[in-house]
Amino acid sequence: MARGGGRVHDDRRGAPVALATPPLVERALALAAELGFAKSCSPEAGRLLHLLAAQRGRARVGEIGTGVGVGTAWLASALPPGVPLWTAEVDPELAQAAAGLFSCDADVHVLAGPWRELLVTEAPFDLLFYDGGRKQFPEEEGEAVVELLAPGGTVVLDDFRERRPDDPVKAFWLGHPRLAGVELALSEQESALACVRVL
Repeated sequence: MARGGGRVHDDRRGAPVALATPPLVERALALAAELGFAKSCSPEAGRLLHLLAAQRGRARVGEIGTGVGVGTAWLASALPPGVPLWTAEVDPELAQAAAGLFSCDADVHVLAGPWRELLVTEAPFDLLFYDGGRKQFPEEEGEAVVELLAPGGTVVLDDFRERRPDDPVKAFWLGHPRLAGVELALSEQESALACVRVL
């Protein structure tokens, strides 16, 4: 299938297939535009999060780096009622904006402050979106992120735009002895890592 114009085209039939965006995500995108926040996850990364959040058995979900809540909205839109989603944002203004977005959802908890202080008490998570902190420096906090995962839990890192074989971030996550991981192409411009804690 080839992608174009916000739609996916099935080349076998030539008919465009619309990709639905959940209403909560639309509201988060509008908030990001209003605040001039340009670091939200891509629609492709969002759909990956949505897919993983929809899997059976998700009981506790976390996110490092809320921003204004676009990734959070993709996750929350797929989780069944009663499944808590904990997200930490170090910027107090962004955290306040995101908290307002999710004020009517008792399952979404926006925490303002450093994730290493706030998410540890809510762990372990069986799905974790690692979108903030210092993810470009796994030697600084990678092990602490692994510790947030429940056995069998999945961590997702997005926004890889270079195809460097010597990328230290990819080397850490894909070569970690306690994880089984894969790099997924989300588009021609972006890939993501999805890793499952096996030990």
